[in-house]
Amino acid sequence: MTETAPRPAKPNGVMSPRRAAVIAVGLVFFDSLLGQLATFPNLAPWYASLAKPGFNPPDAVFGPAWTLLYALMALAFWRVLILPESPARKTAIAVFLAQLALNVLWSFAFFAAHSPLYGLIDVMPQWLLVVATMILFARLDRIAGLCLVPLTLWVGFAAVLNFAIWRLN
Repeated sequence: MTETAPRPAKPNGVMSPRRAAVIAVGLVFFDSLLGQLATFPNLAPWYASLAKPGFNPPDAVFGPAWTLLYALMALAFWRVLILPESPARKTAIAVFLAQLALNVLWSFAFFAAHSPLYGLIDVMPQWLLVVATMILFARLDRIAGLCLVPLTLWVGFAAVLNFAIWRLN
């Protein structure tokens, strides 16, 4: 039996980049998958039958937009996960996970429950948490914060769109 040298401890509780990637991509992918399970069965006929404002993007925009947004979320989350442990990092991760939970809950509120009102009730605090996450991530890692700028803009736009759909229906 051969002895192996003990692995050196990670400084300040730093997570390995590989483990951080599995966690970041896994959680964000799982969130996306759950959202799709609530969304896809309700696109037709329910969502297709709703009155929508003139600024509603074509349906073909949503898939590529969300693919990019989820990729950027995973990258931002990964960059924060590989940082040394700190109270600020812990807070940023908690806020990120909260906005991720509201992200998937929106799909269930709006699409699965067939309720633009429930979607609106979810998307407002979701947007605030996305903004908070962007700021908290940026304080820890500038690139991580910048990765969330498109999400902040998109969820803000989604809130306005959700409001308009609620008003029209």
